[in-house]
Amino acid sequence: MTSIDVLLKRNQELGDVTPGDRSSPRPSLQVAVLTCMDARIRVFEIFGLLQGESHVLRNAGGVVTDDMIRSLALSQRKLGTREVLIVQHTECGLSMVTEDNFKDELEEASGLRPTWAVEAFREVEDSVRRSVQRVRRSDFLPHTDNVRGFVYDVKTGHLTEIA
Repeated sequence: MTSIDVLLKRNQELGDVTPGDRSSPRPSLQVAVLTCMDARIRVFEIFGLLQGESHVLRNAGGVVTDDMIRSLALSQRKLGTREVLIVQHTECGLSMVTEDNFKDELEEASGLRPTWAVEAFREVEDSVRRSVQRVRRSDFLPHTDNVRGFVYDVKTGHLTEIA
């Protein structure tokens, strides 16, 4: 059985027991949470979210990229979100690579050098600050006054706000 088969089986067993409102694509809390794809970050559990309350956007590192701005623009302009919560975390894989080394690795394996930024970082706090500023400075986002960034400690579950 593949991992996808395991997940499909779990979905069938779960049925319709997930609490929350599924009547609209517009998040009732009018917030978008942008975080890392790391499996240790259980966004719904960390914030006690129910279905229908928030948009959850994920990528490697939880960094604000052009594609995250695209998603946030749609979230704000078409689906009513007004706040952005950015959550990066300790022990992130992006702090363990460098931009050039990873691109070199991909180029060696594929013969092509990526045109996109890896967004590697050394200090997660600095990465959070950069991401918050990218949202605040985006001309595509009408709601940039309530953007906050945090570091999630994967060992303790503690959130630290980054000023």
